Amino acid sequence: MSEHEGLRLRARDFEQPILWKSLFQIVTSFGGFFLACWAAYRLCDLSPWLAPLPISLAAGFLVRIFIIQHDCGHHSFFRGRWANTLLGAACSMITLTPFSSWRRQHAGHHGIWNDLDRRESGADIYSTCITVEEYGVLSPAQRFWFRVTRHPIVSNILLPPLIFLALYRVPFDIERNWRSERRAIYLTDFALIVLFGGLGLFLGFGEVAMVQLPIMMFASIVGVWLFSIQHRGPHVEWARHENWDLVSASLHGSTYLRLPAALRWFTGNIGYHHVHHLNSRIPNYRLRECCESLPALREVQGVSLKDGLRALRFVLWDEERKCMVTIGEARSRLAALAP
Repeated sequence: MSEHEGLRLRARDFEQPILWKSLFQIVTSFGGFFLACWAAYRLCDLSPWLAPLPISLAAGFLVRIFIIQHDCGHHSFFRGRWANTLLGAACSMITLTPFSSWRRQHAGHHGIWNDLDRRESGADIYSTCITVEEYGVLSPAQRFWFRVTRHPIVSNILLPPLIFLALYRVPFDIERNWRSERRAIYLTDFALIVLFGGLGLFLGFGEVAMVQLPIMMFASIVGVWLFSIQHRGPHVEWARHENWDLVSASLHGSTYLRLPAALRWFTGNIGYHHVHHLNSRIPNYRLRECCESLPALREVQGVSLKDGLRALRFVLWDEERKCMVTIGEARSRLAALAP
């Protein structure tokens, strides 16, 4: 048995969900979210200036609920597929993320991540990249558009709320033959209209907007940042298909984000992303346990919170140097090579 096969086999020891831990996570995540929302509504009645703290807490719980939905998409939160599907759909009423279409798209990501010959196309600008050479042959207008859309202020502050509030309301990047997933998007929209319409009639539409919009905006920015850095940074590696394998891509093509305990809790341990890619059936609350039990996973170079903020700039793969680079570094190299 090879070393890689042995690592995959040992990781399977952690993929069984633990029912009481799953149920406890549901209670604390949903309970904390609803309690924080209730506090925000009450404080808004007194003064809008008192609401930021519970709104921030609610956004943190919303990120945690998205991680639960993410686990349900991998059928890792419960043993039964029906339970994962039911809970995932319930989470989508809070995350505003259509469950079935997101689940199918995300499953595709797990089959091709960091494979240069099977890169995702479409609207994804967060988990894919282009090479320095490919950037070099773009037209000036295309280069400008690439720089604008990958700038951290645009891609990680301005776009995330637009994605969750608007783009997820339509099948903007869904294959036409995914009929059931496209229908599910509109069913989700209808359910959201009923949910927030009823909430608006009960509490007032202005009050609902004052609380729910900041929660979603803050949570979407944090969530997209987490998603962005999972395959970015100076030490992340990409490979051509003939040199790509799952274990190497997990250890070297996925980040190990080392976060303080409180942030690990709110982000559902998703910082152990190299473990998640090694075995996506491991529930989020067992990722740390798996990492600490297997030396090969513990020894992966970690990324600090500060490094995670800097990692957003690494959007190009330099095939000659075998490393991720920033647009500025790529432009300097291309200028040096120009005749």
